[in-house]
Amino acid sequence: MPEDGSGPVAAIDCGTNSTRLLVVDPAGEVLERLMRITRLGQGVDSSGRLAPDAVARTLAVLREYGERMRSLGVRRGRLVATSAVRDATNAGELLAAAEDATGLLPEVLDGVEEGRLSFAGATAHLPALTPRGNAGAAAPGQGAGQGTGHAASQGAGYGAGYGAGRADGPTVELVVDIGGGSTELVAGVPAGSTKPGGVDGWEEPRVVSMDVGCVRLTERCFHHDPPLAGELDDAVRVVGAALAPAVEKICSPASCAPGAGLPVSGTHGGLSRLIGLAGTVSTLACLARGIERYDRAKVHHAVLSIDEVREWLSRLSSESSARRLRHPGMVPGREDVIVGGLVVLVSVMEAFGRGECLVSEDDILDGLVASVLAS
Repeated sequence: MPEDGSGPVAAIDCGTNSTRLLVVDPAGEVLERLMRITRLGQGVDSSGRLAPDAVARTLAVLREYGERMRSLGVRRGRLVATSAVRDATNAGELLAAAEDATGLLPEVLDGVEEGRLSFAGATAHLPALTPRGNAGAAAPGQGAGQGTGHAASQGAGYGAGYGAGRADGPTVELVVDIGGGSTELVAGVPAGSTKPGGVDGWEEPRVVSMDVGCVRLTERCFHHDPPLAGELDDAVRVVGAALAPAVEKICSPASCAPGAGLPVSGTHGGLSRLIGLAGTVSTLACLARGIERYDRAKVHHAVLSIDEVREWLSRLSSESSARRLRHPGMVPGREDVIVGGLVVLVSVMEAFGRGECLVSEDDILDGLVASVLAS
């Protein structure tokens, strides 16, 4: 694709469960957002290879996106692949065909760079914070999954409000991006935040990439539809085992400057809120709010309580995939993996003592287009 500094720019994310496109004009105004469920990561966890039919589905969508980009006059862009392609030993054929389909040179992101881009996109346009309770949060230090399905102790914190400004000055945001093959946890101060006196130890975001995602967890742990109670317990244990070192890395002051640790539950100078990205979180917002047809304006920056997450996990894990698909707001192609995604979400909320999750539809795609516009 010929490059110059004018005209629209694009970003494509080839994820484990979906393939997505964002096109913006030079001022950053959105011209197109598209998402297709392609399940590129089908079977990769067990085989280490991309399945031929998964590659075919993904390439068909990339050809569609290439045509759309050309019709919009896109001159520059980035195409990235994440967990499934990172893990696959036969990714070369897909990557070569992806360049032919789109005119963009594919990049295989490692988990840290994936997390950084997701954080940049999700935190660029956040609503202001207002103090409020953190009801329903797990007690700080409680192990992941220990509160699943029942109320846990409450802790003070900040919810996602729409007040006039940020509470208590600069804050550290925590982003969780629940993908199909991996989940990225990123804590940091958003770029451009006012930092009087600085936020010691938070000059750069801290990123942890865990090899647990909704597709990987479903294929690894769930062998019945709906999953058996023991299979759900296995999934909670798998996520908990991945979360323990992640929480230590993000929260422990030993990994940064003195006094710069992130309290598991706290306010000024600590974790302000949890921001959730990707299909599990946005689909849950639709289910919980009764949004039958996806409406970005209604989903973006909605707030989900931990009680809602637990309630929907309990409900959906007791239903077959076919029954889940009948819920208004359920996205076809997500019904068989959403339970795995919700296990990750509730475990993260409990591990970090968060009673609420702010839903963000701004994500890695927004971080990618911002990087192109800035180059």
